[in-house]
Amino acid sequence: MREFSLPALYEVPADGNLTDLIRRNAALHPDVAVIGRKVDGRWQDVTAAGFLDEVRAAAKGLMASGIRPGDRVGLLSRTRYEWALLDFAIWSAGAVTVPVYETSSPEQIQWILGDSGAVACLVETPDHEAAVESVRDRLPELANIWQIERGAVERLRAAGESLTDEQVDERSALATADSPATIVYTSGTTGRPKGCVLTHRAFFAECGNAVERLKPLFNTGDSSVLLFLPAAHVFGRLVEVAAVLAPIRLGLVSDIRNLTDDLQGFRPTLVLGVPRVFEKVYNGARAKAQADGKGKVFDKAAETAIAYSRALDTPSGPSFGLRIKHKVFDKLVYGKLRAVLGGRATHAISGGAPLGERLGHFYRGIGFTVLEGYGLTESCAATAFNPWDKPRIGSVGQPLPGSVVRIADDGEVLLHGEHLFTGYWNNEAATAEALSDGWFHTGDLGTLDEDGFLRITGRKKEIIVTAGGKNVAPAVIEDRIRAHALIAECMVVGDGRPFVGALITLDEDFLPRWLEQHGKPAGLTASELSDDADLLAAVQKAVDDGNAAVSKAESVRKFRILPAQFTEESGHVTPSLKLKRNVVAKDFADEIEAIYHG
Repeated sequence: MREFSLPALYEVPADGNLTDLIRRNAALHPDVAVIGRKVDGRWQDVTAAGFLDEVRAAAKGLMASGIRPGDRVGLLSRTRYEWALLDFAIWSAGAVTVPVYETSSPEQIQWILGDSGAVACLVETPDHEAAVESVRDRLPELANIWQIERGAVERLRAAGESLTDEQVDERSALATADSPATIVYTSGTTGRPKGCVLTHRAFFAECGNAVERLKPLFNTGDSSVLLFLPAAHVFGRLVEVAAVLAPIRLGLVSDIRNLTDDLQGFRPTLVLGVPRVFEKVYNGARAKAQADGKGKVFDKAAETAIAYSRALDTPSGPSFGLRIKHKVFDKLVYGKLRAVLGGRATHAISGGAPLGERLGHFYRGIGFTVLEGYGLTESCAATAFNPWDKPRIGSVGQPLPGSVVRIADDGEVLLHGEHLFTGYWNNEAATAEALSDGWFHTGDLGTLDEDGFLRITGRKKEIIVTAGGKNVAPAVIEDRIRAHALIAECMVVGDGRPFVGALITLDEDFLPRWLEQHGKPAGLTASELSDDADLLAAVQKAVDDGNAAVSKAESVRKFRILPAQFTEESGHVTPSLKLKRNVVAKDFADEIEAIYHG
């Protein structure tokens, strides 16, 4: 058994709650822009004093409408300014926010609102309202629904006009650090989602220590962060609360199809994302360079960036010749890539899945360091992350200050700290199974090095045991294969089988470029290309790259290309893009059989 901890850098207030932050900001930094909101395509700043006024007004409306201390209130919306506004308004009314993914089905909405006992729900669109209304007869406690696009904020302001700021502040003060702040439902790769109860203390411990550990990235009045991840996900909430705690300017956008424009318009100094975002930026830039006849230049620049980053980890650092090459490519390539990311950002924080060492070194080499972290809903997002100045690429960093990471004898990652959830709502059995002797059992497998840097090697429940008795952790090879521009998703199979195989889907955004590059008719689908020799060779190269990371017994011998990507709508991934392996295995049982008997 091995464990590692770092001392706490932030003291959680004994009797405070998260609403204290917005009052503090208004008192200390009244004129500082703390949030950017997009209105008619243009960014408008909201000051700390202005944000407090808007939060109080919405909170008054909630109170006037019958919201009581401790009540649960659903919030079903894409990431937008109103998400942060209403989240803090719910807290200011003494209530508990229950996020609902905007992609949730009526059945999922009914389960989350019903299980949490929500008495009201704030929704974004008419479709969201219709979805809630369709199950309202099964939600006897749900009294109110307000729709953002039909003036929810204005209606709340009008409803609460008779209340005073003092009445709101009195209600806000009722919650303590140990009061529930939110119930965040897990994505549910198997079975029904479970509601993780996260207290105000958990957010203070998480965000306070993260901001202190990454202090140079959180400079009030200068730093900014753009949130484009789902605010309903705990990672998105980490960004929201950390930005307010620091405070730094926070921008919220809902449509990642315009992400490049939003990055260039908002110009953040810090970017939060998942590996797929950074993979797409890299693959898109490489494909554009190839289309412009500059593919070889880009590839040389990429190799130089990777070599430069690797050299930073050596005692002697980059050689003189490497520094010269790096400087040349900085003008030719790297500067343009940084401009795509807004031009000001020096760092990003990535979570949700492994980024991969090659891509990690590439980004640090171009002057945009991606700090990988690791966490779960139960750990209030990040429970480990890399330090801003000395990341160990390939790891997910060191423990959150004030917390402990332990590796059990069977390799499972165990967690201890103030940032952990207090249990699953209405589910004592699941709570008892996950929390034992003060330690949260993550279900993930990992290792700790001598300096306390954590590496995640797989999931206990996802371990494949082949017919030959070989234990295979799918994550390592899947992540390597998925890093190829042409691959959207990869799921390794082989439990009880003679060898390891894989189900693979093609990236539908990149496929048209690949067709053009290879002189093939536009519009061909994955199904139509299933026997195409060039495509099979390209996918085989991705598989070979993945196989290079594992032993022969763990390598993928055969694969099948599926006709379409795994999506939330198809039921194959969760809202946070985690594979529902049991569903994929059931729906594509014939394809799996074909790997072994085709």
